[in-house]
Amino acid sequence: VQLQASGGGLVQAGGSLRLSCAASGSIFSINTMGWYRQDPGKQRELVADITSSGSTNYADSVKGRFTISRDNAKNTVYLQMNSLKPTDTAVYYCNLNFIATLTVYDYWGQGTPVTVSS
Repeated sequence: VQLQASGGGLVQAGGSLRLSCAASGSIFSINTMGWYRQDPGKQRELVADITSSGSTNYADSVKGRFTISRDNAKNTVYLQMNSLKPTDTAVYYCNLNFIATLTVYDYWGQGTPVTVSS
């Protein structure tokens, strides 16, 4: 399985960005896709995730500003980020995980940097 993320970049505070992550390979249809972020020297943290049935989960720090969505036919997850703050600056990683034949499969994309200037 491979995850290809895109959409990061430099934006001013208050601006918007949209991240995309396309998964390819042998993917179990029941899965969770999500976005995590990591600052240098800090632990990677969950930003938002979404199950294949559409249930979503957000970090408190992004609720009301970020929206996660997915296209199951394309195995693609999106993260619409609005009202961006300098504290949102990080490398964003997409994740795909699922359980098949009692085995947990966990995959990561290459990371896409987001920089929000004040």
